[in-house]
Amino acid sequence: MKLKSLRLALFAATAIASAAVFAQAPIVIKFSHVVTTDTPKGKGAERFKELAEKATKGRVKVELYPNSTLYKDKEELEALQLGAVQMLAPSLAKFGPLGIKEFEAFDLPYMFPDKSVLYRVTEGAVGKDLFKKLESKGITGLAYWDNGFKVMTSNKPLRMPTDFKGQKLRIQSSKVLDAQMRALGANPQVMAFSEVYQALQTGVVDGGENTTSNVYTQKMHEVQSHLTVSNHGYIGYAVIVNKKFWDGLPGDIRGQLETAMKDATKYTNAIAQQENDQALEAIRKAGKTTIYVLNDKEKAEWRKALLPVRKEMESRIGKEVIAAVEKETATLGYK
Repeated sequence: MKLKSLRLALFAATAIASAAVFAQAPIVIKFSHVVTTDTPKGKGAERFKELAEKATKGRVKVELYPNSTLYKDKEELEALQLGAVQMLAPSLAKFGPLGIKEFEAFDLPYMFPDKSVLYRVTEGAVGKDLFKKLESKGITGLAYWDNGFKVMTSNKPLRMPTDFKGQKLRIQSSKVLDAQMRALGANPQVMAFSEVYQALQTGVVDGGENTTSNVYTQKMHEVQSHLTVSNHGYIGYAVIVNKKFWDGLPGDIRGQLETAMKDATKYTNAIAQQENDQALEAIRKAGKTTIYVLNDKEKAEWRKALLPVRKEMESRIGKEVIAAVEKETATLGYK
């Protein structure tokens, strides 16, 4: 009996010690994204890691996986839903395939005349309502991160809508972006972000659209002879987390991470325009790409060609969402 009691005591002591070790183990957040570390999103992820680990005093460890090192952009949402990764920052167009097409309003050309309108949408009721739609998919939305307004690149000048005819232009997987390119007379080509440079280099596609920070960090300007500053569309991201994982965190940890995310969001959105401006200047200095800024007359022609896409996509995205964004535009005096 004494031997049995001793064994039970040893077993109990071992279990307690194991539980103590387990309790001290940090909570790991795998944060995967598809861009390089020197982009606004990459720097934002680094800032969140720094703030989260400091705020939780090491109780949380954030592992960053930039540039599609863990999952390709086509795979990452499924990985999040399955819990293989805990956090992502996909582009806002990515939620269409999940059946949440309202996010595609962010893809509509000339939808946001400037950042003031954009932030009224993302930080207001529209942005909150969109995040609520993710919950049924096992996803919690945490923040909207900025990248910026888009430019067009190609190996020919793109100044008027007629210049797009027959061009093979890369797009993200988005029905809105497909309609946008077709409205310009181009042939849209859906392609993963990580594959774009090689496709441009080999001539599989003629060009595409992106922010200047993405163009520069991915070295697309080295294989594109022309860049048009059109600001015709917007690229932003939603920082999202696996809902089951997030809801299961201790309350104090979750609160600390929410504060870290809020501060990382302010940082990311503050540097986005600066990063794009610096990238454009770096592209100019590289001397391989001719940069052209649309004048008012040319921009009016682009808007004329592209605004019908908004009407075309009403049945897909929802009139209510588009009207809500347009209301914010009108509130700030834009037409």
